[in-house]
Amino acid sequence: MPMRRLARILLVIAALAVLGAGALWLAGRELAAPAFRAIGAPPPVLQARQIQLVTTSDVLVSGWWSPGRPGLGAVLLLHGVRGDRRQMLQRAQLLHRQGRGALLIDLPGHGESGGTAITFGWRESEAVVAALEFLAKEVPCERRAVIGVSLGAASTVLARGRPRIDAVVLESMYPTIEDAVADRLKLHLGEWAGGLSPLLLSQLPLQLDITAQQLRPIDHIAELHAPLLVISGSNDRHTPAAETQRLFAAAAEPKSLWMVPGAGHVDLFDFAPEDYTRRVSAFLASRLESPTCIPDVAASFTP
Repeated sequence: MPMRRLARILLVIAALAVLGAGALWLAGRELAAPAFRAIGAPPPVLQARQIQLVTTSDVLVSGWWSPGRPGLGAVLLLHGVRGDRRQMLQRAQLLHRQGRGALLIDLPGHGESGGTAITFGWRESEAVVAALEFLAKEVPCERRAVIGVSLGAASTVLARGRPRIDAVVLESMYPTIEDAVADRLKLHLGEWAGGLSPLLLSQLPLQLDITAQQLRPIDHIAELHAPLLVISGSNDRHTPAAETQRLFAAAAEPKSLWMVPGAGHVDLFDFAPEDYTRRVSAFLASRLESPTCIPDVAASFTP
């Protein structure tokens, strides 16, 4: 092959490589871009008030606090990626009808909270700690639970130094960021695209100052030290059933697993409202309905 022709071919290959790397860089920036939006006042049915918390990184976290009846517990509700607290509204209304307190927050980088980027659970976990500390001060005698969906679930498991939790519901959670990225590339581009995941993951230190090793909920799920209910859709292609089974196997007892038949990576409350209500309500009732102390002043509550 003439040298001039070879040089042209190598130049084209180099240009394509640069374009491909640029496209992946832009894709990484888009995936981590904040999802801010106005939320507004809580719906009257919740009888909630707006709150603001501050994380250890001085990020402002916005939310709603709906108090419950004494002795029935309080639940922190955490939405999925690119969502906001309104994603958890149906769950909050269910808890309110049952007399339980409900705390809904916008994770950092979402809704009306602060933050500069979505970090797939790492810095969002600081908001989980701040929210649990709020509950510990607001209702110190109540048992506390967390219901986290996808990003909210990962943020819970990755939270360092979190206050006591008495029950945890994890929905549609990825086991490792490597799995999550490869699954989504395959879903949107085809099986061949899974091999591109290392190129995206290599951007984490540059764009977000974190590493893939920090985003492995499967390595920390056994550290929850609380009764656990793991939920996922049997047809979820973002987090396939085999990955959920790996997560469940890594968790400590007591634990239970519910694979929702036919569900994908969707809102599982919307998909199976009756079964969700029955299973989750029973799980929370068995873990929350006994106060840890006698409060000085009983909280007021109007059903």
